[in-house]
Amino acid sequence: MSKPLDIIRVTQAHTAELGRLFDLYRQFYDCDADLELAKQYISDRINNDESVIFAATEDGETLLGFVQLYPSFCSVEVMKIFILYDLYVDADGRNKGIGALLMNKASEFAKASGAGRVDLLTGHSNKPGQHLYEKLGYEKVNEEFYGYSLYV
Repeated sequence: MSKPLDIIRVTQAHTAELGRLFDLYRQFYDCDADLELAKQYISDRINNDESVIFAATEDGETLLGFVQLYPSFCSVEVMKIFILYDLYVDADGRNKGIGALLMNKASEFAKASGAGRVDLLTGHSNKPGQHLYEKLGYEKVNEEFYGYSLYV
């Protein structure tokens, strides 16, 4: 029987372990492995209070998955929002409900922080992710807008 899962808010003490997961997450999206870069990125987000990261653990040390939120605002609806940018569950932790637990923690945190909405984007081919998001009540928004990026 496995130990019960805890969802914790990540601190600097978790940087090395979360860096490992973040590096795997980036590799999932075809980025080159770079553990030091991953750890530095996570450390910077925590140090600068630029994101909120929750992770799933059974023992308080080994992390099985994480979700990362970035605070933002919606000018049109005049509200605070959070951008759910990253969700990753280690291969050994998949199909155990960890993704749903992390997503629920993220939405609970956003609501408790006074946000009116959590937004996310996902790939058209990410059918498992779409299934999870819709099962948790996320609604696919009308595609009235195009997304654009400018690398500067």
